[in-house]
Amino acid sequence: MNLRYTQVCLHEFGYQLPPVELSSAAIEEQLAPVYARLKLPAGRLELMTGINTRRLWLPGTRPSDGAAAAGAAAIARSGIDASALECLLFTSVSRDMMEPATAAFVHRTLKLSPSCLLFDISNACLGFLDGMVMLANMLEMGQVRAGLVVAGETAEDLVASTLKHLLTDPSLTRKTIKPLFASLTIGSGAVALVMTRSDYLDSGHYLRGGACRANTAHNDLCQGGQNAEQGTLMSTDSEQLLEKGIATAADCWVAFQDCLGWDRDVIDRFFCHQVGKVHAQMLFETLGLDPAKNFETLPVLGNVGSVSAPITMALGVEQGALVPGQRAAILGIGSGINALMLGIDW
Repeated sequence: MNLRYTQVCLHEFGYQLPPVELSSAAIEEQLAPVYARLKLPAGRLELMTGINTRRLWLPGTRPSDGAAAAGAAAIARSGIDASALECLLFTSVSRDMMEPATAAFVHRTLKLSPSCLLFDISNACLGFLDGMVMLANMLEMGQVRAGLVVAGETAEDLVASTLKHLLTDPSLTRKTIKPLFASLTIGSGAVALVMTRSDYLDSGHYLRGGACRANTAHNDLCQGGQNAEQGTLMSTDSEQLLEKGIATAADCWVAFQDCLGWDRDVIDRFFCHQVGKVHAQMLFETLGLDPAKNFETLPVLGNVGSVSAPITMALGVEQGALVPGQRAAILGIGSGINALMLGIDW
């Protein structure tokens, strides 16, 4: 599937960084008995992942809370009245509950119009970019003039359940512990983006299109869920997921270039979903891209699920890494496996 747009504008991002910082060193302090039993060297978590800290919310924070706060910031920065938003998409892995849609809680908090279309989109770490595509399609067709995409990830239960499991299962070995370690790279956060038709409100920042690729033969490499006894747990074959994910992203990159006619030389900045430092290195080597063009937040935020790529772009814009007149590509890779790359004239 190739995507092309002529009428879609991106406005300012809004984001929320949770107040609690959890360092890799602090995690390893909690896991000291496991490290001692399995003779694991201290410092391996940060060394393997490149993550120094990740952020967590205060107890009781729901996905809609962070998403609504980020949405309010995006609306304020865009200069658009909240009542003018005609579509709201909530796109996180995390949800407040099974029913109703988490978008309903965000809609209520932001006091959006009763005529605003709202629903949830779930596609692992790719959800926010999928939300951008869904909203862009409606904008391009003229069904809506302005809309909002939000995501709020809450990693607290996953991190706590993983630590408990590691500390209480004496049968774990150096081999069987590996699928659990990816869960310790996850962090929390929230991000939002206002999008409009250019003939309604022109921001000067344009979504031009992109391409996607699916490789679902490998949908067993990263799976997670909840149960009453163990809480939220996730099992990840990190090595295989790295290999198959990058191969899928490489196919997506070829399709992206064919769709937009852009090559690596015309793109000033890349904003990518972040898993670990080895992933980033191999991704750019495989795609033949300049790693100096990759803006990262991995060391201080970790893997924030669907929030990772957009919040990285939000911080890149805020810090002057992407300025008006430059061109950017944002890449998401989600377990499943799915890849989506979008091109932006900023």
